[in-house]
Amino acid sequence: MADSDKDHFLFPYRSYQGEVNLPNVIFDANLQEFSQRVGMICALENGGKVSPEEAYQMIKELWKKLKLSRQNILGTDQEQA
Repeated sequence: MADSDKDHFLFPYRSYQGEVNLPNVIFDANLQEFSQRVGMICALENGGKVSPEEAYQMIKELWKKLKLSRQNILGTDQEQA
């Protein structure tokens, strides 16, 4: 399998479907990365490589970073769960 095939398999990317502007596209890329990382963390937890608490903490940290990126990129101060 070529490197580009591995990258596409491990990190699939779907094209953005919303209103096309730079902030939306950047946030969409961050959201997709968040989703991929959460999937990997879940797989590690399911495989017994990390504890449920470690997985929770890793996902919680990723969520904080995603929220911060949303605030910085889209300029929103809204607190949403």
